[in-house]
Amino acid sequence: MKGNMKKFLGIACAALFVVSCSEEFIERQPEGAIINADQLSEAIELNPDLGEATVTGIYATMFTTQTGGTTSQQDFGQKGYDIYLDMISGDMALSLSSFGWYRARITELQGPVDFTQLENYQPWRYYYRIINLSNLIIESVGGNDAVPEDPSIRAIMGQALAMRAHSYFYLTQFFINDVSASWTSPTLPIYDVPGLVGNAKSTTEEVYQLMESDLNKAITLLDGYARPSKTQVNKEVAQMILAYVLGSRRDRWGEVATLTADALAGSNATPMASASLADFPAQTPVTDFNDIRGGFNDVAGQGWMWGVDINADIGLGLVSWWGQIDAFSFSYAGFGDNKAMDIDLYESMAADDIRREQYLNDPTATNHLQPYFKFYDVDRVFRGSSQIVKADYIYMRIEEAILLNAEGLAQSGQEAQARTALQNFVATRVGDASYISGLSGQALLDEIYKQTRLELWGEGRSYFALKRNRGTVVRGGNHLSFVGEPMAHDDERLTFEIPQLEIQDNNNINDQN
Repeated sequence: MKGNMKKFLGIACAALFVVSCSEEFIERQPEGAIINADQLSEAIELNPDLGEATVTGIYATMFTTQTGGTTSQQDFGQKGYDIYLDMISGDMALSLSSFGWYRARITELQGPVDFTQLENYQPWRYYYRIINLSNLIIESVGGNDAVPEDPSIRAIMGQALAMRAHSYFYLTQFFINDVSASWTSPTLPIYDVPGLVGNAKSTTEEVYQLMESDLNKAITLLDGYARPSKTQVNKEVAQMILAYVLGSRRDRWGEVATLTADALAGSNATPMASASLADFPAQTPVTDFNDIRGGFNDVAGQGWMWGVDINADIGLGLVSWWGQIDAFSFSYAGFGDNKAMDIDLYESMAADDIRREQYLNDPTATNHLQPYFKFYDVDRVFRGSSQIVKADYIYMRIEEAILLNAEGLAQSGQEAQARTALQNFVATRVGDASYISGLSGQALLDEIYKQTRLELWGEGRSYFALKRNRGTVVRGGNHLSFVGEPMAHDDERLTFEIPQLEIQDNNNINDQN
């Protein structure tokens, strides 16, 4: 797969150039683009591969730096916003801050209460950028109501619809304090055609209607689509995005259970098994993807449903997710900006839970509970054998489907099935999972929530689980701020603000926050 990266990069860069090189197009003015939807449609008719290339351009945006419109060291695409959400959720602790990239505005929660801070602007700009690119593709293959017959065009449209919905979902999570409480209130502008022209805010309900419509169409269009790599969204990934959307509503849990079951049945990904701890040679390269501690740096990992193959051709280095998280990459995590598991969450694990082994356990060290054995450059040279990142980005894995399925089952009253699903999963992580058979009601939901946090730490999912479960953040002793202070899921400090620049540029948004 690594050998295909140069071809992937060439297509992606060409697609980004064709779709839009102009800043004006990305921001407001479709007429400033190098190509519009009609021209792109004509080009696709002449060269069908260009349609796939434009979708590839969306995926390239997900790992490209400065796609949030800034030169910040935190502006590096989707995984950058996963870090924001993991830190806001409290599960990722900034345990040492030598550079301060995240301290004041993220972990001290200054950004979410100050609309002038760039931390609000970056995700807003990034997700609306992807929405605009998706809209251009959708328009070029017939528009929102089109039902293409050509299989290649169906796949292109299905992916674009799924990515538009994916971006709106993240916007709802970042910028809406409580979805159900704001259901009929204006919250976010909707754009379903190319050009971000300054629309007024639509209601939360209207945003959710668009997401659900897009994803249901995408699931139909992607049925039978054999994607060339895990970079592309397929039917099962679209089903999972819709499951997250419906789960965040908290009122359609039966559908969440069905969607996740379908994704599990249709995906060729399989859960990562627990290898014997004695088989793990610490401080040496690990390439056995059956080992839970060795499957988070290569898209070939058996549990990966969606991710991107990264190598030197892309040129990621200091400014990247790996640079911020991994002490074995030449960047901040190895030089004093430590991201660690919340110590209370770590201590909630059973003594024989294999996931304890994913973190450096040395209470006397400043790098205590960094993910030394979960996320790491395969060379395992402290502070990096190279300044160029070559480990891959994970966007979704099959364990998410397992845990969200258990949550959907439990929340919809199917507790026996939920217990079975959860116990079967937890049995692969601890020696004795029989205690789950005695759980019911809130105790069962609490255990699913905890297992979700433990399993998916550092993968950008804890914040979604916090909101779905209406949880309360209580930071442990290895955080640098707010230790022990309870913060409810709908605390204003845990939700971002519509950025100042949007309010200045969009006369119709009429934001009163």
